[in-house]
Amino acid sequence: MNTELRQEQERLDSIMAIIVEQIGMLENETSQRRKEVIDFRKHFWDDVKVNTDTFDDYLETIIALRQQAQNLSVSQSTHRQAFKRLSTLRRMQEVPYFGRIDFIEEGTSAAERIYIGISTLTDTSGENILIYDWRAPVSSVYYDYAPGPAEYTTPGGTVRGMLEKKWQYIIRGGVIKSMFDTSLTIGDDILQQVLGRVTDKHMHNIVATIQREQNQIIRHDRGRLLIVQGPAGSGKTSAALQRIAYLLYKYRDKLRADQIILFSPNSMFNSYVSNVLPELGEENMQQVTFQEYLEYRLSKEFQIEDPYEQLEYMLTEADDSLYRTRTASIRFKASTRFFETIKTYCKSLELSGMLFKDILFRGKPIITAKQITERFYSSDTSLRFHSRLEKLADWLNKQIDEAEKLERTKPWVQEEIELLSNEDYHKAHTLLRKKHGFKAETLNNYENEIEALGQLIVRKKLKPLRKRIRTLRFIDMKGVYKQLFADPTRVKQWMEGETPEEWEDICRLTVKTLDEGKLFYEDATPYLFLKELIQGFQTNVSIKHVLVDEAQDYSPFQFEFLKRLFPSARMTVLGDFNQAIFAHASETVDFHTLTSLYGPDKTDSITLTRSYRSTRQIIEFTRGLVPDGERITAFERDGDKPVLTRVSDQAELHRCIASKVADLRKRGYNTIAIICKSAAESTAAYEALKRVEDIKLVKSGSTEYEQGVVVIPAYLAKGIEFDAVIIYNASSHVYGVESLRRLFYTACTRAMHYLQLYSVGEPSPFLQNVAPGSFLQIPG
Repeated sequence: MNTELRQEQERLDSIMAIIVEQIGMLENETSQRRKEVIDFRKHFWDDVKVNTDTFDDYLETIIALRQQAQNLSVSQSTHRQAFKRLSTLRRMQEVPYFGRIDFIEEGTSAAERIYIGISTLTDTSGENILIYDWRAPVSSVYYDYAPGPAEYTTPGGTVRGMLEKKWQYIIRGGVIKSMFDTSLTIGDDILQQVLGRVTDKHMHNIVATIQREQNQIIRHDRGRLLIVQGPAGSGKTSAALQRIAYLLYKYRDKLRADQIILFSPNSMFNSYVSNVLPELGEENMQQVTFQEYLEYRLSKEFQIEDPYEQLEYMLTEADDSLYRTRTASIRFKASTRFFETIKTYCKSLELSGMLFKDILFRGKPIITAKQITERFYSSDTSLRFHSRLEKLADWLNKQIDEAEKLERTKPWVQEEIELLSNEDYHKAHTLLRKKHGFKAETLNNYENEIEALGQLIVRKKLKPLRKRIRTLRFIDMKGVYKQLFADPTRVKQWMEGETPEEWEDICRLTVKTLDEGKLFYEDATPYLFLKELIQGFQTNVSIKHVLVDEAQDYSPFQFEFLKRLFPSARMTVLGDFNQAIFAHASETVDFHTLTSLYGPDKTDSITLTRSYRSTRQIIEFTRGLVPDGERITAFERDGDKPVLTRVSDQAELHRCIASKVADLRKRGYNTIAIICKSAAESTAAYEALKRVEDIKLVKSGSTEYEQGVVVIPAYLAKGIEFDAVIIYNASSHVYGVESLRRLFYTACTRAMHYLQLYSVGEPSPFLQNVAPGSFLQIPG
């Protein structure tokens, strides 16, 4: 062992000893804190004397309770922080640090050795930093500079100096396996090892291999919106998750994980990325799909189509008579034009056109829709829309009050009283005394008792009506939205420019679907937006950062909606328009429209061009599938060329796939995906390949990222990577339409190490633009 390596190992040994010592101390502390918390909870009420005899006694009780709750909260917080630090130290025990810079700060003569790991470590005094957190300002020098002049920004200003050397370490089990000087990039050798290994069921942090362009994304801290564009495998999602960890570190006094929300493509993706932040010692942010939000808000009113049902229709029903109408409907309703139309339409409702429902009680109207409409449009029109509705609700409640008085004397009330069981009778008495203040002697008088019970029964029966009024459910929202489409000619008063050519058919289809109690996916956001404009936006001001992955799957309309939903948030969006597979995507060919969301002054864009996921051979093949693919550069990791195998029929296809899966398993691949065009094709493929050992079918409702052999539609595989990918049928029959080019590209770019395509008959025309030497063609 050379002298330098021996000295580095001696230093590592001392670091490991300090980590072990701190772990021991924290284990004792967390154990003690845990006992304290349990003891606090067990004896919470022992130190609180509950006395409500007088106001002063009551106030003293409240203060004592608050003090106990505060003590418990402090104890829980201390335990949580100690446990979190203990988890981080245990991870550091595996790899204490991965890099080092020798930096001479301006004005000094000696180089300081700065070691970089997933978290900060100090000596026992707490004064000397032994390892710097990768998110610390000085650590940015490691990612951004080659040896030579370098600088980094701190809250106190810019620190300049000279970067002498940059080192990388591979540490396993407390032993330095290798260390080497690197100049320009972060470890091609380490990156080769990381990218070359087989996958497991989770994405992992990339702090040891962050590239300079990824570091720009992570540490970006300006404006309201950051747009990250990059090809498949360029590390967009990984960098964005490290970005969240960086923001949680930098703003640890102001920002919590629960104030950040990630909109992800599907639930399976949530499972796949769930490991990254905990690996870095941070709690996971909130993760949700846009569809889950729509379901949460609208599922009680409609049966809502999800985006994958919409996509499945577009992929499999091209011969349907309504296909052209549906395509036009999807594209128009995704546009900013329709967004502005909804706003203009809503403004017009302030003067006329609002629709209400009768307020019914026992099958008869207490207040008719006509009366409500007349009242609404006779009120002060200078007030805001929502304020007018609140005043209308107050008026409706007064009408309910009047109706309640009338109902008490009606025969049905007496019948209800007579039908009360003994149990219900005693419950009613108790309730009248407790809640409504009736004295026992009042209830002992028969007439008073009947009157009080009648009042209670009527009030209880009217309670659901009051709730409907409070939640503004007397508005006929479905009718108001349907009114947009009821007369195809009327929309011109709310819309600028010409209507789509298929507008009349779009109107008919929309009205029919609404009447069936269903809501197309393309109608869900516009409907909810209109509802919010009328009833008042349910904004979420607690969310400070919104992350949108696979941003090309979102329409301009949906982005406008998200902006209003989270008015206090900054936004990071990640996407690749070569993977824009939804029907609205042709309406938006890039992210240019997003610039207008917050304005160019508050928007920054970072474009990545290098792809790391796949081998050089796979990238050279896949970039030939899309326009401007030559802009995509490959990381130099070698592997097998993609293989295209032509087969004569389905039987031969399934024999070949089964054989190939067995071969790939022997080669040690953990994840093998058989990727199909649609869910329908996936189901058929799975049925035919059932005999393959442990094969699994992934459906749109799947929540866990599966290892092993999976059959999966291309649209569900987005954002995920597999050791080996088999394209189930890359024939012109399946992938022959230009609109499927991006879906085909998406499927092929899921492969990290090996890509196999099968074609039953003539291969897809998309392969014609691929350089002939970039893949092998063999007969089945």
